[in-house]
Amino acid sequence: MDNRHPHRPRCLKPGDRVRLVSPASTPELDGVRRCVGLLEGWGLRVELGRHIFREHGYLAGTDDERLDDINAALRDPSLRAIFATRGGKGAYRIADRLDFAAASADSKFVVGFSEITILHLMLWKECGLGGIHGPLASWSAEHIGPTSFETLRRALMTADPVVVDADPLEPTAALTTRGKAMGTLLGGNLDMIASAAGWALPSLDGAILLIEGIGMGLGQIDRQLTMLANAGHLDGVRGVAVGQFTRCGTHGDWTAVDVLRDRLTRLRVPVLGGLPIGHGNSPATLPLGTTATLDADAGRLEADAGGREG
Repeated sequence: MDNRHPHRPRCLKPGDRVRLVSPASTPELDGVRRCVGLLEGWGLRVELGRHIFREHGYLAGTDDERLDDINAALRDPSLRAIFATRGGKGAYRIADRLDFAAASADSKFVVGFSEITILHLMLWKECGLGGIHGPLASWSAEHIGPTSFETLRRALMTADPVVVDADPLEPTAALTTRGKAMGTLLGGNLDMIASAAGWALPSLDGAILLIEGIGMGLGQIDRQLTMLANAGHLDGVRGVAVGQFTRCGTHGDWTAVDVLRDRLTRLRVPVLGGLPIGHGNSPATLPLGTTATLDADAGRLEADAGGREG
C-alpha cells in the first residue's frame, strides 16, 4: 500500500447514515442510547449493527458475528461513518479479515480508540484509511462531556484542522522536550500498537507517533517500548505525542512517566506530553493518517482534517 496517497472520507452532513458496531466487547445499553441521541442531534441517521449487544464470553458475539457487522458497514456505500461502541477485547482477532477492498473503494470514517487502535492500524497499513481516534459510543457522560463531543463533531463534520493543546496538569506533561516535527499521525493505544507488531503494524517511518494507555504495569510499558524499538518498528519516527496513561502502576518512586521518559529519550526526537487524549476525562479527538505538526515548544499538536469537503 502506498500511504502517500491516503483515502479521506468526505465530511459528514445532516441526513447521512451512520452505524454503530461492536468489534470488541459488549457495550452498555444506556451508553449506546446516549450516543444515538447525540448523533441524531447532529442530524445524522443512526443505525445499529445486527450483533451490537451480543455476548460471547468477554466478546460482543463470535469473531464471525463481529466481523460480519463491521464488514457489512464497510461494504454499504450509503453509510458514511462507522462508530465502535466500546473497546475491551477482541478487535485484534478480526483485524486481518476486514474487507480492505471495500474500505478502499468507499472511504468512510471509522471512529474509536483503545482496542479499536488495531483496526485503525490495519486499515492504514492495507488501504491508507486513517480513522478517527475519538470517543467510543458507549462511554458514560462522566467521562465524555460536551467538550469531547464537540471536538468529535468538528472532526467529522468540518474540514478544519484539529488542534490539541497540552494540559500542564496531565502527568505526562513532564515528558515534554523541545523542538518541532512534522509527519503522518499514527498510533493510539500502546498495548494495541505492540500487539500489532509483525502483522498489523504499518511502517512508522516519517510518523508522529501517538501513544496512550490504561491499567498498564511499569514492566509492561517498558517491555512494549523496548520491543518496538529493538525490532526496528520505531525507526524513522519523527516525534512522539503522549496522551493519558491512566491507572498505571508504580514501583517505589517510579511511575509510568519515568518509564516513558527512559524509553522515549533513546529515540532522540521531540516529545510532547500532557495531551488530553486517551482514557481520562474529556478526551480530545484526533484524525489519524493525516499530516500533523508536533510543536513541543508551544505545547501543541495540530493535524490536518481527516475529512474532505464534498
